[in-house]
Amino acid sequence: MDKYMKRSFTKLCTALAILIACCLTTDIYAQTAVAADSAAAVTTEVIAAAEIPAEEASATDTVAQLVSGVNTVWMLLAAMLVFFMQPGFALVEAGFTRTKNTANILMKNFVDFMFGSLLYWLVGFGIMFGLGDFFGTPHFMSLLFDSNGLPDPASLPTEGFLVFQTVFCATSATIVSGAMAERTKFSMYLVYTIFISVLIYPVSGHWTWGGGWLMNGEAGSFMTETFGTTFHDFAGSTIVHSVGGWIALVGAAILGPRIGKYSKDGRSKAIPGHNLTIAALGVFILWFGWFGFNPGSQLAAATTEDQVAISLVFLNTNLAACAGGFFALAVSWLKYGKPSLSLTLNGILAGLVGITAGCDAVSPLGAVIIGTICGVLMIYSVEFIDKVLKIDDPVGASSVHGVCGFTGTVLTGLFSTSEGLFYGAGAGFLGAQIFGAVIVGLWAAGMGFIIFKVLDKIHGLRVPARVEEEGLDIYEHGESAYN
Repeated sequence: MDKYMKRSFTKLCTALAILIACCLTTDIYAQTAVAADSAAAVTTEVIAAAEIPAEEASATDTVAQLVSGVNTVWMLLAAMLVFFMQPGFALVEAGFTRTKNTANILMKNFVDFMFGSLLYWLVGFGIMFGLGDFFGTPHFMSLLFDSNGLPDPASLPTEGFLVFQTVFCATSATIVSGAMAERTKFSMYLVYTIFISVLIYPVSGHWTWGGGWLMNGEAGSFMTETFGTTFHDFAGSTIVHSVGGWIALVGAAILGPRIGKYSKDGRSKAIPGHNLTIAALGVFILWFGWFGFNPGSQLAAATTEDQVAISLVFLNTNLAACAGGFFALAVSWLKYGKPSLSLTLNGILAGLVGITAGCDAVSPLGAVIIGTICGVLMIYSVEFIDKVLKIDDPVGASSVHGVCGFTGTVLTGLFSTSEGLFYGAGAGFLGAQIFGAVIVGLWAAGMGFIIFKVLDKIHGLRVPARVEEEGLDIYEHGESAYN
């Protein structure tokens, strides 16, 4: 082998040796890298496995917060709609009464909400939702108290729930002002508003919505032992409307009729309201506000079940209002020869009041039937109270809210698709509805009678004849609504 070939062979061997060394080094590096990658992968999997519960918990918390947020916004939106019913009541009452008392009517509707809100926050909320069978323990402004009726604060803030319940309390109080309009001292109105906001409404509300005895479904409880079920008032046909209606009826009876309402031979004479236009606007506003009053009582809107429930309540509320108004129009046309606007307006309200107890439990057809019955019954109730009982109720509040609130509650016992008598569930639920509506009515009327009688004896409920004849606006408030 010549020198050149030796050198070439030597170079080739050297190159091969370097190549083999490089390959070995690369293989070792690759194995190390793979091992490192494997270790890293295993570490990542371990970390991921450790983090999964934390991520799931975080996701659960996020979903819970979103659900709570949706439900809270829905509840507060409903509270806004119910608050908007206050101007509706003000306009209905003002339109059905005379010009000279308009400022007095408007002032009382403002006072209902302002004074009632402060009193309910101060004492009434605790009496309604505090622990206790007959009435709750007063909370005296603190929102941290034990309760069987309050929603879980983690899902619905107690502050928001207080606002929601406050607007319901104000509704019950303002019903009374219409029946006692045009002859009640403003100072006495302030006094009996106190009793409604801190005693009458909260106590009866505690029985049903606050964990009290009418809603106690535990084994061995009175309602379970007696009827096999509990009293049901979804949004307040009895708790809100009939309470206000029965107090209004008693107050109007004790107060006496307006001057000129009845002739010497006892015949009733109509005293027309001064403006049916604003009364009609008030009814439209109340109708609109009722879509917060009833659907809002679901207190939740985040789940599919809640959305279906809200939609059913919304539909039933509207159908009952339409049926009540239409059949009141038809009956007034047949009975009096003319389709009465004022009776049609009250027929709409009668249908709304009647469906409020069972709007979550009846079918749309049931809602139409309940609205029809209440719309027709209202006409005969107004006539009976006016001409037979000789009780002067200028706006028909006793009939619309008292009679129709009671009737709608009882009819729920017939038309409830799950417990109603007409759906084969027996008479137990119907008995519970009748019992609850009667007991709450007796409580409201009895307490109203005591309060009004005492106030009448101590200071007098009624303004002097001259003030009534010339109008409460100037004498009670020093100003007139119309100039």
